[in-house]
Amino acid sequence: MKRAQVTALAAALIAAGGLAPTAWAFNSGSTGELGAFNPTVTTVVPLPPSGILNYTSVTIPVGVTVTFQKNATNTPVTILATGDVLINGTINISGTSAANVGTQGDGALGDDGAPGLGGPGGYDGGRGGLPTGTRLAGQGVGPGAGIGGHFGTSSCNGIAFGGAGGGYGTAGGGFLCVGPNIGITGGQPYGNPQILPLIGGSGGGGGASAASLSGSGGGGGGGAILIAASGTVTINGSILANGGNGGVSNGAGIGASGGGGSGGAIRILATHLAGGPAGVLSAVGGVLGPNASFNGHGTNGGVGRIRLEYETTSRNASAVTNPGPTIPIAGTPPGPVFIAGGPTLRIAQVAGSNAPAAPTGNADITLPSSTSNPVTVMFESSGVPLGSTVFLAVTPAFGPRATAVSTALSGTVENATASASITLPAGPSALFAQTTFTVVASIGELLKNFAGNERVEKVTLMASLGGPAKALLITVSGKEYEVPAEVLRLTALGG
Repeated sequence: MKRAQVTALAAALIAAGGLAPTAWAFNSGSTGELGAFNPTVTTVVPLPPSGILNYTSVTIPVGVTVTFQKNATNTPVTILATGDVLINGTINISGTSAANVGTQGDGALGDDGAPGLGGPGGYDGGRGGLPTGTRLAGQGVGPGAGIGGHFGTSSCNGIAFGGAGGGYGTAGGGFLCVGPNIGITGGQPYGNPQILPLIGGSGGGGGASAASLSGSGGGGGGGAILIAASGTVTINGSILANGGNGGVSNGAGIGASGGGGSGGAIRILATHLAGGPAGVLSAVGGVLGPNASFNGHGTNGGVGRIRLEYETTSRNASAVTNPGPTIPIAGTPPGPVFIAGGPTLRIAQVAGSNAPAAPTGNADITLPSSTSNPVTVMFESSGVPLGSTVFLAVTPAFGPRATAVSTALSGTVENATASASITLPAGPSALFAQTTFTVVASIGELLKNFAGNERVEKVTLMASLGGPAKALLITVSGKEYEVPAEVLRLTALGG
C-alpha cells in the first residue's frame, strides 16, 4: 500500500495541563491561557463548556461582585491559577429565591408559582401547585430535592402544605402534621466531605395550591465552585454559594409557600490560605417562604459543603465559614483537583506504530509504504466496563470512510485493551474512535446535572479532528447531550 499518514484521535480525558512556577509546592494544573483576571467593575463571566477557567492570577477588588453565566450543561465553576488569588470583593454563585410575584390580579404574593434557579452546578426549585386536580406542588430538582407540598386531608385541618427544603450537606427541613403521620419529607444529604465530585445544592419543593390560587415556588440550590491556586488564596471579601429562599405566600386565599434550596459547595486548594477577619465563606440553605396560615409554610434548606486544603495558613481564626469547613489533617498537602481515574479511551497503535499520547490532528502516525492491508488498530481504555467494544471510523481526504468494530475490551477496568482490523485507504486519513457503556443509576443521577436534569443511562466517549475530546450523555428517555470530556472528571463513572 502507498505511504499513509494517519491522524489518531482518542477520546481521552486529559487533565488541565501547564506547569506552575517551581516556587510553589502545590500545582493547580492551570494552563494560564486566560492570563490575569482583574475585573474593576461588577462582572458576569460566561462559563466555557467545561466550566474550567485557566488564569495566571485572580484579583477581585473591594466593591466588585463576580457572578457567572451558566453554560448549556450547567457545570460547576472551576477557577485554576498558576499564581495567587486575592478576593477582596465578592464571588456569588448562590441559587436564586422563588419569585414573589402575584399574577392573578388579587394582590396575593407568590401565586405565580415560579421557582428559584440553581447557581452554576446547582439545581432549580420546584413549581408551586396549581388550583386544579390534586393541587400537588412540584418537587425540587437534584439528588437532595425537597418534596413538593400536597393538600392536607380533613384529619390534618384541611390545609395546604408548604414545600420541603432541599438537602445536601445536611437534610432539608420536613414537616409532620400534629397527630396523624402526614406531611412532607426534607431532601436528603448526598455527596462527601471531599466534595468529589464537585456538585451543587438541590432545590426546595414548591408549595401546594389553595382552592383558587397557586402555591409559591421553592428556592434554587446553591452552585458549586472550586478554586485551586499554585500560590496563595487570600479571602478578605466573600464567596457565597447559598441556597435561595422559598417563595412568599401572602394574601387572601393564598396557597402554601415553597421550601428553601440547599447550600452549594465551595472547595479551595492552595499552597497557602490567607485572609482577614472579614472574610466570608458561606454555603447555607435558603429559608422557608413565610405564610400566615398554620402549617402552610415551607421549610428551610440544608447547608452545603465547604472544604479547605492547603499546606500552610494564616487565615484569621474569626473569619466566617458557614457551614464549618472540612480540613484535612494538618500537614496533609492538597488533594487532587479532579477525580483521578476517570474513563479514558485512546488509540494506542496503528499497524504496530505507536500513537502519541496527545495527538495533534496532523500526521500523528506515518506508516511506511510497505505496510499491507488490513491493519490492526489497538485501543487502550481505563474506567470503561470490560466487554465494551470500540467503534472505529477511518475518514480519508477523499472518498468514503471505512468503519469497524473492535473486539471486546479485556484486562482490568483500570487497564483494558481491544483491537480492530480495518483497511486503510491510500493517503492521509483521520481515525475516530468511540465507545458507549451503561452507568449505574447513582452515577447517572449525578450526571443529570449536565443532561437537562434527567438521569443519564449511557455515556459515549468520543473525539473530533483537531478538537478536544468529547462525551455524549444519553438519558433514560433517549435524549442526547454532547459535553466536553472534561466534565466526566467531575464524576467517577462505574459500570
